[in-house]
Amino acid sequence: MKILVTGGAGFIGSAVIRNIINNTKDSVINVDKLTYAGNLESLSEIEASERYSFEQVDICDRAELDRIFEQYQPDAVMHLAAESHVDRSIDGPAEFIETNIVGTYQLLEATRQYWNQLDETRKSAFRFHHISTDEVYGDLEGPEDLFTETTSYAPSSPYSASKASSDHLVRAWQRTYGLPTLITNCSNNYGPYHFPEKLIPLVILNALEGKPLPVYGNGMQIRDWLYVEDHARALYKVVTEGLVGETYNIGGHNEKANIEVVKTICSLLEELVPNKPKGVESYQDLITYVKDRPGHDVRYAIDATKIANELNWTPTETFESGMSSTVEWYLNNKEWWTRVLDGSYSFERLGTASTSEENK
Repeated sequence: MKILVTGGAGFIGSAVIRNIINNTKDSVINVDKLTYAGNLESLSEIEASERYSFEQVDICDRAELDRIFEQYQPDAVMHLAAESHVDRSIDGPAEFIETNIVGTYQLLEATRQYWNQLDETRKSAFRFHHISTDEVYGDLEGPEDLFTETTSYAPSSPYSASKASSDHLVRAWQRTYGLPTLITNCSNNYGPYHFPEKLIPLVILNALEGKPLPVYGNGMQIRDWLYVEDHARALYKVVTEGLVGETYNIGGHNEKANIEVVKTICSLLEELVPNKPKGVESYQDLITYVKDRPGHDVRYAIDATKIANELNWTPTETFESGMSSTVEWYLNNKEWWTRVLDGSYSFERLGTASTSEENK
């Protein structure tokens, strides 16, 4: 297949592309605007592949989307391009409305125009896979409750509201126009190449530099943690084997309070980097509780029974194995995150011809 991946230079998108190029015979067209979170260095191991192409394009640019569909003739779309950071959405929601809602609309319309002119064989095989988030469901009340594919939407932040809106658009295009769509809603991802504004890489890198480890409120907000490479495998399963019109929840079966995640990182660093920054006796001493953010959801938890039963997917990484691999990756790839922190990765980005992406 030829798969068009939007937001492929972002955290999850780059994992999806690495998985496809390394483990299948399919080709990938990576369409990414290269916003601050888009980093082509996350694709360095596969960028020379003859099966990989890159287009620096904003998904809001309809003319460019039409050109890409005409030029590459894809067999499927995996739509990950999105603004995804909750705090940024609170400070400036406009970009989230533009990319996540308007951008998804433009992509749906470009896809529909292209799909309508395909012959019947290619038309019936075509898929549009929209990658979303469990944050569209709001938060859970009871300790035993789980998000299912039929849970009502109740988004709490401008980010999650914009993603909920895009989900509704995708379902409407399937019902009204017959576009063969699928939707997945995932829990919190973590792993290699995660942009340092997110909790896990932020804590790792701050600890290594002896900086405070900020924890919102009391740190008891619970999330289900999914290793990004497990997620990439699940997404490929859905786009190749999922049923049109269906939604699949993807979770890691690893519910942890934020403070537990932070303390786990501290314990791993005590073992792997015993020589601490000057003045630091214990990494846990760096934990600093800060004012909670507005509308902060208390608990997310995914019921991933459907994708396990229907598509035979389950995560391979436990929280312990995934966290260990993640911390070791950051210790062994200082050049990657140093270039992100000092901004030098953006020189290449700004000098390239025109992710972000769902990277919770």
